[in-house]
Amino acid sequence: MTSDLSAPPRRSTTTAGRGTRPRPPFGVSAVSVVAVLIALFSLIPLGYVAYMTVATGWDTAVGLILRPRVGELLLNTLLLMAATIPLCLLLGVAGAWLVERTKLRGHRIWAVLLAAPLAVPAFVNSYAWVSAIPSLGGLGSGILISTLSYFPLVYIPAAATLSRLDPAIEQSAAALGLGAWRAFFRVVLPQLRIALTGGALLVGLHLLAEYGAFAMIRFDTFTTAIMTQYRSTFNGAAGNMLASVLVFFCLLLLVAEVRSRGTARYARIGSGVQAKALRLPLHAYHVPAQLFLLALTALAFGLPLFYVLKWILAGGAEAWTATEFLPALLATFWYGLLGAAATIVVAFPMAYLAVRRPGWFSKSLELSNYVTSSMPGIVVALAFVTVSIRLVPGIYQTAGVLVAAYVLLFLPRALVNLRAGLAQAPKELDEAAQALGKPPLLAFIRVTLRLTAPAAAGGAALVFLAIANELTATLLLSPNGTRTLATEFWSKSSEIDYAGAAPYALLMILLSAPMTYLLFQQSKKVAGQ
Repeated sequence: MTSDLSAPPRRSTTTAGRGTRPRPPFGVSAVSVVAVLIALFSLIPLGYVAYMTVATGWDTAVGLILRPRVGELLLNTLLLMAATIPLCLLLGVAGAWLVERTKLRGHRIWAVLLAAPLAVPAFVNSYAWVSAIPSLGGLGSGILISTLSYFPLVYIPAAATLSRLDPAIEQSAAALGLGAWRAFFRVVLPQLRIALTGGALLVGLHLLAEYGAFAMIRFDTFTTAIMTQYRSTFNGAAGNMLASVLVFFCLLLLVAEVRSRGTARYARIGSGVQAKALRLPLHAYHVPAQLFLLALTALAFGLPLFYVLKWILAGGAEAWTATEFLPALLATFWYGLLGAAATIVVAFPMAYLAVRRPGWFSKSLELSNYVTSSMPGIVVALAFVTVSIRLVPGIYQTAGVLVAAYVLLFLPRALVNLRAGLAQAPKELDEAAQALGKPPLLAFIRVTLRLTAPAAAGGAALVFLAIANELTATLLLSPNGTRTLATEFWSKSSEIDYAGAAPYALLMILLSAPMTYLLFQQSKKVAGQ
């Protein structure tokens, strides 16, 4: 008897590791369907704005948009952005350059202190400045408070970029005869383009979305005007048209940021190890630099903290024993935990597709979420109010609607972290586990999910702390009788009970401090430090 030596060997199908191709833990098509449904759900606010604009009628819409009041709000918004964004860019770049590129004494301490103002919500910052100067109000005050609140949004990415910028570029510029200042403006500053455009976008979106800080100093913006219209005429045409203009501005900022990135490469390609950047001596400018940073951090972080503590001392122990204090604290933790968990779950399908199936499809799904998250909280809240009342009245002012709004507002914070975590858990590890006999789902849980867990926890922490400080959506959507730290602070500060509001402000700062430090540490990790 002879055997057919030319026949191909049989593949064993008894185990995953004997010739069978590793299978995904769940169908990619199922994940795609879920991701599409999430993307459609995230477009509810944009659809609401479009629908209300059409339903208002062309003539009525044009009349409401072109009325003098809108022109006043438009001028306020343009002047606010035209002054605040350049100031944030100037302060952010100056602070980053001093910390990362000069022989500044205590630069490690200054690096953390310059990021610290992000731990103070803008409306708490406004509360502190009004405590210091009760007559504060108008455009100048809005520029002051906005700049001190948001310049770290430029500083953090600029510092991270400068810390990893190859000094060989500057050395080449010096060899060509460029002085230090000319080299900075012609060589270094262009390398900060992505960091600066991204930071400017974040500052602009915060300016469009902010309500509490401007309402407290009586400075009218689109957001404050929409809230006023909502309270006077619920779901009125005038408020809806203001919301459409506000969304238009948000989309303009997104398009401008994308176009301003350019197509230049900013990565270093070549053999060898990148040299360590040389720190420039400040000489006679060292003392002025220290005084500049001291004044900046004192105004942006020291003054708010000082007045919060001052009002706490003025209120005494009674401020901490108020009947609303414990329920507000518990509600903040409850909604923070629930919203963070829901956001991570919703973000996972899109993050999975972005890493495991990159392409135009996954990028389009991500873009839909970024567009929605760029909208102010008041627009998202108005969309959910209208949709819930008209389509499903029973869910209006329920915890589920509020959590859904949180998910849409803060989804990118979870998405970015999950995408980074999944990228560090390549699918080959799943395949190796399956080759060792593990079922696909079990291999995915034990390998990929375990490796992604730290990134998911980081994203959940960022979402939790963002929810803890969210004001406008919580004011409009929270169930009757529900109070959070932010809404209770706003209620008491609106009644000029500054001593009663102080404990809530302090707790929000303490909750925000870990988020700020986490952002700072993540920027250092990106820079390879």
